[in-house]
Amino acid sequence: MLRAAGLEPKVMVSGVDETVFSAATPAELAGQLARAKAAAVAAGLRDRLAGGLVIGCDSLLDLDGRALGKPASAAEAAARWREMSGRTGTLVTGHCVINAVTGELAAAVAATSVRFGTPSEREIAAYVASGEPLAVAGAFTLDGRGGWFVDGIDGDHGNVLGISLPLLRRLLAELGFGVTELWA
Repeated sequence: MLRAAGLEPKVMVSGVDETVFSAATPAELAGQLARAKAAAVAAGLRDRLAGGLVIGCDSLLDLDGRALGKPASAAEAAARWREMSGRTGTLVTGHCVINAVTGELAAAVAATSVRFGTPSEREIAAYVASGEPLAVAGAFTLDGRGGWFVDGIDGDHGNVLGISLPLLRRLLAELGFGVTELWA
């Protein structure tokens, strides 16, 4: 999404162990994870004196106040789809931008309501067998095969894909950067 929006990001894996984090709400947890991931990458940049802006994000599905990340197994993904079927959840994505030169930070969480369809058992089995729901928060995608089973969203579609461009623009502005100045 960032490339399509005019940026030339360098993707770096943070190495953050997500299992050691906990929070009172899924939104708080997504925010903590985004901050931790951005901080880990920014620290590495300072160590190498490379500097730059670091964007960290993490998404979770809030279903009845429970944080649902990537399912651990195909059985868990199928069970989750049975539970989500015909219901609405909230996809929350923590966003954190760090100026690795100054250490300044801006962070926020975006939330988008997702109305799930009612796939049949056969469709759930086929979707899980595709492997796609095992690699994504909430066990669904909007821009892949899972899109067939999402009846609609209320909010920023980019947030469901993993990054809210409008929120990111506001966070960059908090740090003194105009997004158009960053376009490649």
